[in-house]
Amino acid sequence: MFIPRLYAIIDPAQAGSRSIDEVAAELLAAGIKLIQFRDKNSTSGELYRSAQRLAESVRKAGAAFIVNDRADVARAVDADGVHVGQDDLPVESARALVGPGSIVGYSTHVLEQVREADQSTADYIAFGPIFPTLSKENPDAVVGLAGLSEARKATRKRLVAIGGITLENARAVIDAGADSVAIIRDLIGAPEIQERARQFLAEVTG
Repeated sequence: MFIPRLYAIIDPAQAGSRSIDEVAAELLAAGIKLIQFRDKNSTSGELYRSAQRLAESVRKAGAAFIVNDRADVARAVDADGVHVGQDDLPVESARALVGPGSIVGYSTHVLEQVREADQSTADYIAFGPIFPTLSKENPDAVVGLAGLSEARKATRKRLVAIGGITLENARAVIDAGADSVAIIRDLIGAPEIQERARQFLAEVTG
């Protein structure tokens, strides 16, 4: 399963005054090939309507669209996949909902979780937070680049690093073993999103 080097996450709580549709348009214009939609504050109906709009625009741009947490919404909007965490549906249950051809990602925070995820049907494993992060109210313990290197040894699946990753440290994260870096705040919170996305792409793919 292809997961690009830059994994963009749109979270309305981090988008400031810009709409999620504007943010998506800027990311796609820069050449982003995968967008996850994460919204922990909206009702199910609001989440569905927002995801439906985003899924359509992302699909038209030829990129992949993933819904965070909600496998039911991912299936309803015909998303390319779902990303689940430790408190969400188990990987196999999420896959049963979205189907065998869909992408299923799984969040992990310690090596034991990485090893367990490695035995699942998850297409990729997210691991972090790599650095201190402000995009979560109650973040897990920071794992650091050393922890990421250990996680790399614990799985052959695609490894997506997340948490506190910025333009300045993204390359070091790739060099430590990540296949992809998931970015929220330093991407969609930037004054010029499209330009920042291009900078990130150059940094992690060059």
